[in-house]
Amino acid sequence: MSERERFLKQFDALNVKNFQDFALNLFHYQSKYNLVYKKYIQALNIEAQSVKDLSSIPYLPIDFFKKHKVITNADASNDFEAIFESSGTGSGISSKHYVKELDHYLIHAENIFENEYGKLEDFIILALLPAYLEREGSSLVAMVDDFIKKTKSPESGFYLNNIDELVKKVAALKDLNNGKRIIVWGVSFALLDIAENYEVDFSDCIVMETGGMKGRRKEITREELHRILCTGLKVTKIHSEYGMTELLSQSYSKGNGVFEPSHSMKIMVREVNDPFDIKFHDKRSGGLNVIDLANIDSCAFIETQDVGLVQEDGKFKVLGRFDNSDIRGCNLLVS
Repeated sequence: MSERERFLKQFDALNVKNFQDFALNLFHYQSKYNLVYKKYIQALNIEAQSVKDLSSIPYLPIDFFKKHKVITNADASNDFEAIFESSGTGSGISSKHYVKELDHYLIHAENIFENEYGKLEDFIILALLPAYLEREGSSLVAMVDDFIKKTKSPESGFYLNNIDELVKKVAALKDLNNGKRIIVWGVSFALLDIAENYEVDFSDCIVMETGGMKGRRKEITREELHRILCTGLKVTKIHSEYGMTELLSQSYSKGNGVFEPSHSMKIMVREVNDPFDIKFHDKRSGGLNVIDLANIDSCAFIETQDVGLVQEDGKFKVLGRFDNSDIRGCNLLVS
């Protein structure tokens, strides 16, 4: 059994108690076999063998996914079943995430969702993701497409710009009353289009926002976004999904803007003016660093360009983006 296969087997048994051991073992593995990460660690004059706890792990700036092929290549194989690619809005340069086994991502995403919400078979998913469907290589589209299939409902499906059909479908499904919950999973700017231009009642639906404005609208705070959506869609709360091209794990918020990291993730906060001053939690906002242990074949330790807060219980809020960073999926103005 190869080292990679051992990590995949151990990943299936990952939990809170063994998270740190798994993370440290994966760090030492990636610091050896991920050439981009290895060179970065060396440039920082850090001895990988000296890293003995989570607080000492160096984080790879997320921009490296734009400029380099960030892969952990222990078996010298260049076979990848998928390459996820970001929209590239802003600089025009896309991040690329090379995925060795697509099922590793899809099954993991399914487990995260079902741990939070229950079996996919109990849902009908109506996905309004125009900015993502208009390009290839979206990790979000791959995930939601798999979710739609696993609902096993002919009523589930994607909607590009045909908002009229989606609104009619929600009304028809409410009248049908077949015992399944409806999730309207939409990119933020498209959900705003419904809230501002249609008379609808989505009170029986879970409204899941993701993806920000994608350059289509002026950025607003998440609080303002949720206020407008709640009023226009006639719901009491808006759910949110936090994910990105460079991560294979997701986190969900069930309406209060506080995200629960999945069992494979840990979020830390770094000081705005000192990227190496990293804390497990802080009352002040700062840059978010992510440990994503699903990233076995890329890099599990990432310095994002998101600004947020991390609570003592490990839950986190996303407040916005650093001013000099690209517009991306979760882009919101800092409140």
